[in-house]
Amino acid sequence: MLMVLYSLLLTVGLTVSAPVWLWRMVTTGRYREGLGERLGFVPRRLVEAVRGREVVWVHAVSVGEALAAERMVAELRERLGEGWVVVVSSTTATGQKVAREKFGAGTVFYLPLDFAWPVRRYLRALRPKVLVLMENEMWPRLLTECNRRGIPATVVNARVSDRSFAQSGWWVRMWRRMMLLVTEFLAQGPETEQRLIAMGVPAERIRVTGNLKYDLPAVVRGSIAQRLKELRGTSRVIVAGSTHPGEERLLLDAWPRVLRGAPDVILVIAPRHPHRFGDVAELIGASGSPWVRGADLLGPDAALGGGTIVLLDTIGDLASVYSVAQAAFLGGSLIPHGGQNPLEAARFAVPTIMGPHYQNFREIVEGMEEAGAGPRILRQADSGAPIPMHELLAGALIDRVRYGQDEGKRAKLFYESQAGSTKKTVDAVLELMGA
Repeated sequence: MLMVLYSLLLTVGLTVSAPVWLWRMVTTGRYREGLGERLGFVPRRLVEAVRGREVVWVHAVSVGEALAAERMVAELRERLGEGWVVVVSSTTATGQKVAREKFGAGTVFYLPLDFAWPVRRYLRALRPKVLVLMENEMWPRLLTECNRRGIPATVVNARVSDRSFAQSGWWVRMWRRMMLLVTEFLAQGPETEQRLIAMGVPAERIRVTGNLKYDLPAVVRGSIAQRLKELRGTSRVIVAGSTHPGEERLLLDAWPRVLRGAPDVILVIAPRHPHRFGDVAELIGASGSPWVRGADLLGPDAALGGGTIVLLDTIGDLASVYSVAQAAFLGGSLIPHGGQNPLEAARFAVPTIMGPHYQNFREIVEGMEEAGAGPRILRQADSGAPIPMHELLAGALIDRVRYGQDEGKRAKLFYESQAGSTKKTVDAVLELMGA
């Protein structure tokens, strides 16, 4: 009965939203790529890749999850050997692009829509020995069909956000019943373990293995990062990574004051979603500041100087661009989105700034704060005349560029001290499927 209700709601949701995504498909090309795969048509390249081999299916919804899964997938492949293949699904176009670069196009595909027919086609074609879901990607139909076939399912790097934990109502009760279809949760930390137990997951189905995002893969400095390093001269670089709507405006409003306090600074703005590159370019152009697109830095006539804004309009370069930064702002934190992973900058000893909305990475942030290595969190005062957020942001950026080196070193030490979760996770996955 629950699956019937879920499928009905999913059908209604897709039907109501159809005019929007059909329009975007026609006018911008969004959602067009991989449509057949989403509808259950298994690509031939995938059929060939799994022929005669045992399969591990990993689902990493987007870029962050794909990057977090990189070392885990590599270790699974190494330890399982030639008779096995690890296939990776994703949901977003950017996640698909990064996954193909990291894992090979032949074994990467779009997750099918969570209806019986598409899911069953993939399970018949892949016959996976285990389903590995990253973080909180629990799809009821996929889990139900795996359960019916006796395929174990594990959620690795599992976390429960503040919002998910606080929710109530019939939808959450149904969702919590679906959690019982997961064979084992590999939790990021003790807090997630306790929350899962409070939500009804038996304690024997939970194991704390740590956060895979502490084991981020080594970064080879890309061509854009290398050009930034060459062209900046003595200028210092601030990277605003994975920004969301509204945050670019605050950064641009803060920029004149930042330059008064640190005239030699260059600002790199990296929007979280590629489809917003054009909108952000218009915002930067209207600000009156000198600016350049990241892709244009590769040209022979490229130049950079203090006060220049760089729009990072490429995919997959942000991680290496952090390596040339002297300070970083982490997007998705000035708006109620949940923030971005502070470790991506911390591993390069870059001092970071976040807004008050960092709930998706609260365990990491609080762990860093306990070690004296936490990001600078921007909060407006609850009483009195509040300081505008762009003023708080400007002051924090100036402070981090000037005096954040020690904080950055502590953040890197904290990052290095937390490594090791990949091996624990892979051990647990192999144990789960008896390999």
